[in-house]
Amino acid sequence: MKLLLDTHAFLWFISGDSQLSSYARQLIEDSDNQRYLSVTSIWEITIKSSLGRLEVPTPPSKLIREYVWANAIELLTITSEHLDVVHTLPYHHKDPFDRLMIAQAIHEDMVLISRDVTLNAYSIRIEWTGRK
Repeated sequence: MKLLLDTHAFLWFISGDSQLSSYARQLIEDSDNQRYLSVTSIWEITIKSSLGRLEVPTPPSKLIREYVWANAIELLTITSEHLDVVHTLPYHHKDPFDRLMIAQAIHEDMVLISRDVTLNAYSIRIEWTGRK
Protein backbone atom coordinates (compact mmCIF):
# COMPACT_ATOMS: atom_id res chain seq x y z
CA MET A 1 0.00 0.00 0.00
CA LYS A 2 1.25 3.50 -0.84
CA LEU A 3 0.80 5.88 2.09
CA LEU A 4 1.00 9.66 1.98
CA LEU A 5 1.43 11.14 5.44
CA ASP A 6 -0.31 14.42 6.15
CA THR A 7 1.99 16.90 7.89
CA HIS A 8 0.49 16.38 11.34
CA ALA A 9 0.60 12.59 10.94
CA PHE A 10 4.31 12.76 10.12
CA LEU A 11 5.04 15.05 13.09
CA TRP A 12 3.02 12.84 15.45
CA PHE A 13 4.80 9.75 14.11
CA ILE A 14 8.34 11.08 14.61
CA SER A 15 7.56 12.50 18.05
CA GLY A 16 5.70 9.42 19.32
CA ASP A 17 2.63 11.57 19.98
CA SER A 18 -0.35 9.62 21.30
CA GLN A 19 -2.67 11.62 19.02
CA LEU A 20 -1.54 9.27 16.23
CA SER A 21 -3.76 6.23 16.50
CA SER A 22 -2.18 2.84 16.99
CA TYR A 23 -3.71 1.74 13.68
CA ALA A 24 -2.15 4.65 11.75
CA ARG A 25 1.19 4.02 13.48
CA GLN A 26 0.97 0.34 12.55
CA LEU A 27 0.35 1.24 8.90
CA ILE A 28 3.32 3.62 8.86
CA GLU A 29 5.63 1.15 10.60
CA ASP A 30 4.67 -1.73 8.30
CA SER A 31 7.68 -2.17 6.00
CA ASP A 32 5.44 -3.74 3.34
CA ASN A 33 3.87 -0.30 2.84
CA GLN A 34 5.54 2.43 0.82
CA ARG A 35 5.61 5.61 2.93
CA TYR A 36 5.76 9.09 1.43
CA LEU A 37 5.93 12.62 2.73
CA SER A 38 5.19 15.42 0.31
CA VAL A 39 7.75 18.19 -0.03
CA THR A 40 4.63 20.29 0.58
CA SER A 41 4.76 19.11 4.21
CA ILE A 42 8.39 20.20 4.58
CA TRP A 43 7.43 23.58 3.12
CA GLU A 44 4.47 23.84 5.52
CA ILE A 45 6.63 22.89 8.51
CA THR A 46 9.26 25.45 7.48
CA ILE A 47 6.75 28.27 7.08
CA LYS A 48 4.85 27.53 10.29
CA SER A 49 8.02 27.12 12.36
CA SER A 50 9.50 30.38 10.99
CA LEU A 51 6.28 32.15 12.03
CA GLY A 52 6.50 30.64 15.53
CA ARG A 53 3.28 28.62 15.04
CA LEU A 54 5.00 25.24 15.20
CA GLU A 55 7.95 23.85 17.13
CA VAL A 56 10.10 21.35 15.26
CA PRO A 57 13.06 19.36 16.61
CA THR A 58 15.57 20.48 13.95
CA PRO A 59 15.99 22.70 10.88
CA PRO A 60 14.33 21.40 7.66
CA SER A 61 17.44 19.84 6.10
CA LYS A 62 18.25 17.97 9.29
CA LEU A 63 14.58 17.01 9.71
CA ILE A 64 14.72 15.33 6.31
CA ARG A 65 17.94 13.43 7.11
CA GLU A 66 17.11 12.42 10.67
CA TYR A 67 13.38 11.77 10.48
CA VAL A 68 12.32 11.27 6.87
CA TRP A 69 15.12 9.23 5.39
CA ALA A 70 16.01 7.56 8.71
CA ASN A 71 12.45 6.15 8.82
CA ALA A 72 12.60 4.98 5.18
CA ILE A 73 10.04 7.58 4.16
CA GLU A 74 10.38 8.87 0.62
CA LEU A 75 9.95 12.52 -0.28
CA LEU A 76 7.26 13.03 -2.90
CA THR A 77 8.12 15.87 -5.24
CA ILE A 78 5.54 18.13 -6.86
CA THR A 79 4.94 17.39 -10.53
CA SER A 80 3.03 19.26 -13.21
CA GLU A 81 0.50 16.40 -13.18
CA HIS A 82 -0.16 17.04 -9.49
CA LEU A 83 -0.78 20.69 -10.31
CA ASP A 84 -3.21 19.69 -13.08
CA VAL A 85 -5.22 17.77 -10.47
CA VAL A 86 -5.14 20.75 -8.07
CA HIS A 87 -6.51 22.87 -10.93
CA THR A 88 -9.57 20.61 -11.23
CA LEU A 89 -10.28 20.02 -7.52
CA PRO A 90 -13.52 21.42 -6.14
CA TYR A 91 -12.99 23.88 -3.28
CA HIS A 92 -14.17 21.69 -0.41
CA HIS A 93 -10.85 22.46 1.22
CA LYS A 94 -9.22 25.88 1.11
CA ASP A 95 -5.78 25.13 2.59
CA PRO A 96 -3.25 25.18 -0.29
CA PHE A 97 -0.93 22.66 1.39
CA ASP A 98 -3.75 20.17 1.89
CA ARG A 99 -5.13 20.72 -1.62
CA LEU A 100 -1.76 19.80 -3.08
CA MET A 101 -1.49 16.67 -0.90
CA ILE A 102 -5.03 15.67 -1.92
CA ALA A 103 -4.03 16.05 -5.58
CA GLN A 104 -0.90 13.99 -5.02
CA ALA A 105 -2.89 11.23 -3.30
CA ILE A 106 -5.37 11.17 -6.18
CA HIS A 107 -2.76 11.17 -8.94
CA GLU A 108 -0.43 8.66 -7.26
CA ASP A 109 -3.27 6.42 -6.01
CA MET A 110 -2.16 6.72 -2.41
CA VAL A 111 -3.89 6.32 0.93
CA LEU A 112 -3.73 9.62 2.80
CA ILE A 113 -3.00 9.32 6.52
CA SER A 114 -4.79 12.32 8.07
CA ARG A 115 -7.18 13.53 10.76
CA ASP A 116 -8.83 16.12 8.50
CA VAL A 117 -12.51 15.23 8.10
CA THR A 118 -12.87 17.76 5.26
CA LEU A 119 -11.05 15.24 3.08
CA ASN A 120 -14.21 13.08 3.04
CA ALA A 121 -15.48 15.34 0.25
CA TYR A 122 -12.83 14.05 -2.15
CA SER A 123 -12.60 10.70 -3.89
CA ILE A 124 -9.55 9.42 -2.06
CA ARG A 125 -8.93 6.70 0.47
CA ILE A 126 -8.17 8.07 3.90
CA GLU A 127 -7.01 6.36 7.05
CA TRP A 128 -7.80 8.52 10.03
CA THR A 129 -4.96 9.28 12.42
CA GLY A 130 -7.37 9.64 15.32
CA ARG A 131 -8.86 6.13 15.10
CA LYS A 132 -8.19 4.16 18.27
